Amino acid sequence: MTVPDRPDRPETVRSDRTDYAGAVYGSMLAASVIAASSLGGSHPRLSLILLLVITGLVFWAAHVYAHVAGQREAGRQVTWRQVREVGRHEWPIVEAAALPALAVLISPWLGTGENAWLALGVAVAQQVGWASLGARRAGAVPRQVLAEGAVNLLLGLVIVAAKVAVGH
Repeated sequence: MTVPDRPDRPETVRSDRTDYAGAVYGSMLAASVIAASSLGGSHPRLSLILLLVITGLVFWAAHVYAHVAGQREAGRQVTWRQVREVGRHEWPIVEAAALPALAVLISPWLGTGENAWLALGVAVAQQVGWASLGARRAGAVPRQVLAEGAVNLLLGLVIVAAKVAVGH
């Protein structure tokens, strides 16, 4: 996996990646999109799938822009190489929409009907999983890994509670 050390330096290959922030953030974003959506209309599943993908892409582009703009040095031009490196690094924000979108697609065949609870569960589960994996790969002790997972589960449950409270 490639990870840029700094946008102005060549990328380096690292097998010990511990930065899963994009995947955690993207999973939380997907859960929020699902929670705020209702499956109404003529093509409800397709609409939610498109909303997940488009939202992921927009937030990815915003993260790339913010990172590049924030790291730029006065008087220096930003290169396309820098933008591509940051774009690759932030791509997990978009990838995090894939499993929840798949869950939306297959949910009727699994007997969950036209609701988004399966997709919401998948989004929260992958958020917890990515956070825990990042902690584990960073060398955290088991107690810290559990804490990372618990914090992300709590954040995910807040999103679930909001969906219940709003009645979507």
